[in-house]
Amino acid sequence: MPVPQTKAELLQAIDVQFARLMRELERIPGELYREASLDGHAKGTRMSVGDLVAYLIGWGELVIKWIDRDQRGEPVDFPETGYKWNELGRLAQKFYGDFCTLPPAELIARLRRSKETLEALITARDDQALYGRAWYGKWTLGRMIQFNTSSPYANAHGRLRKWKKAKGLA
Repeated sequence: MPVPQTKAELLQAIDVQFARLMRELERIPGELYREASLDGHAKGTRMSVGDLVAYLIGWGELVIKWIDRDQRGEPVDFPETGYKWNELGRLAQKFYGDFCTLPPAELIARLRRSKETLEALITARDDQALYGRAWYGKWTLGRMIQFNTSSPYANAHGRLRKWKKAKGLA
């Protein structure tokens, strides 16, 4: 799928990749959600399906926070307060911990809510606001949203397919 360049393309990319991801997640038995058998986001680490979903929730909610703070004219700590861009593995570990007690159904519901909130934030903006100017460094708001929604949804889908095949679940 090409990189979105408009609001409509961004919304479509999010919907398509999210639907693909959900089809994979819905077919995973709940008892396997906490088994740390997937390659982790930091080199040499392992994570569970629940951790993968937590990672997606964490980034989705972080983007919502960025947009909210920006709208209120408050400074935004990119990527997150207390983290630098070269510490994303540590941030991933934080996300895993933030959601480690949620059962699979609640993880999925929270992921769905973050996606829906982001879609509402996108819908409230026009192409100019999303793609007409740099929002963070050289990146537009639309591109920052895409980096943290449709792209990781596609990556997670691929990770799950590979994992399911290795586990004989495909």
